[in-house]
Amino acid sequence: MTVPAPPGRGSGWWQDAVIYQVYPRSFADGDGDGVGDLAGLLDRLPYLAALGVDGIWITPFQPSPQIDQGYDVSDYCGVDPLFGTMEQFDELLDAAHALELRIILDIVPNHCSSQHPLFQAALAACPGSAERAMFHFADGRDGGNPPNNWQSVFGGMAWSRANPGSHTDRQWYLHLFSPEQPDWNWRNPAVGDYFEDVLRFWLDKGVDGLRIDVAHALFKADGLPDAAGTDAVVDGLRSNPQVSDQEEVHEVYRRWRRLTDSYTPERILVGEVNLAPERAARYTRPDEMHQAFAFAFVKLGWDATDWAAVGTELEAARRAYGAPPTWALENHDVPRSVTRFGGGSCGLRRARAGLLAVLGLPGGAYIYQGQELGLPDVEVPLGARVDPMWAKGGVSRDGARVPLPWTTTPDSSYGFSPDSAADPWLPTPVSWGSRSVQTQRTDPGSTLNLVTEALTVRRQLIEKEIFTPGDPCEWRVEDHGLLICARGDNMVLAVAMGDDPCRLPEGNVLLASAPLTPDGLLPPDGAAWVLTEPS
Repeated sequence: MTVPAPPGRGSGWWQDAVIYQVYPRSFADGDGDGVGDLAGLLDRLPYLAALGVDGIWITPFQPSPQIDQGYDVSDYCGVDPLFGTMEQFDELLDAAHALELRIILDIVPNHCSSQHPLFQAALAACPGSAERAMFHFADGRDGGNPPNNWQSVFGGMAWSRANPGSHTDRQWYLHLFSPEQPDWNWRNPAVGDYFEDVLRFWLDKGVDGLRIDVAHALFKADGLPDAAGTDAVVDGLRSNPQVSDQEEVHEVYRRWRRLTDSYTPERILVGEVNLAPERAARYTRPDEMHQAFAFAFVKLGWDATDWAAVGTELEAARRAYGAPPTWALENHDVPRSVTRFGGGSCGLRRARAGLLAVLGLPGGAYIYQGQELGLPDVEVPLGARVDPMWAKGGVSRDGARVPLPWTTTPDSSYGFSPDSAADPWLPTPVSWGSRSVQTQRTDPGSTLNLVTEALTVRRQLIEKEIFTPGDPCEWRVEDHGLLICARGDNMVLAVAMGDDPCRLPEGNVLLASAPLTPDGLLPPDGAAWVLTEPS
């Protein structure tokens, strides 16, 4: 099917695109209720276009009870009134394409909301019914125990009683996340048919790609056997292999790839595949997804040896399976890099260097909203926290989800909401104005201006074919903790991760995250792109 799409680069655009992740409830509030929405995003599209990104990934805005901030979907083909209307989404899509910005939507195929009509029908149906076969319902063990020992990512058992007050219905249902997020049963072909219709709905509208949530966990081991160790907690779904990386899942993405390949212009599939590089790369074989996030990179601290080891591992996986890595240092589920890299001014220097490093590597890159401002994690007051991981597992992701500061105005939202609007859904710190877009635009040394310049230079290097997606990377660590990634024949990425200034390789310094010393050395916690003579 052919639908309108943005002008610009054609086939293969995704291989070196920079995508900006929008967490809509925290990006911009258009109607003044304290929650970000599609109207706010539409109003701020020119900001994203001026920043220089190639597209936007929008996390879920479909109808949802919002138990997990939209990742508990009750209608996959609608718009939650909290965020706006379908007409507003259509307007947003057209406006983005007019600005040459592509739109990638989140699809959540592992689980849905317990309020989804098909799950409600399953609860009302009897054991063994076709309705219950859409999900994982199973009889409990003797003594009223769950069907197996699987643990939820959010803490506690991964099973809940279907009808706790019933004396006749003693079945349980599976939820790898909260009890309000039952898992679909992908061994039932009807589930695959249902989601193909969901994908077609959004592709027919003209979206440019789909990001697949928990892409590696759709299939559970046949028979739902116990995990090894009765109290093993699921860590990113990896410590329990029965719920992750089952071989059957690859046929789902082959089917979805055939679907996306039937559309013109090109559409893409992006996987949240939280596995080791060699396993994750298998999801990007030529007949499966186009991209999978390099999660091993997202989890790095500030250590040159670790960066070089992970970079080398990702390069080996790329050579084995062909797809370039998809780089990121932040997303809505992990602490912001400023905080992760040490906090304060030190953490900010390192976060700037890390972001410049990511933008200098071959392949696609993703920027999480606020990363271009150098925002740290926020210590959200206990009474204001809403993340279900905090309530059930003692870990809060709210600190990375605080609404963005747009202006220096000392109101409750710093330009996030219109004047005299409701307070933001998460409280903003008193320091937010000094970190705002308005403040940083006028500061030549700000993180915002560094990112804007980096994206401009990156695009120029792509147009001149100095940067190509297939550039090989050779990683090493030199004296004084200088991390080197030699990209192709004449490009070097250097990051000073030790305590001393470092001498850069000979060549033209295109860009640096911090001023060089008077004798031309890269200061500690700095990064630089160096164009060298071809070897």
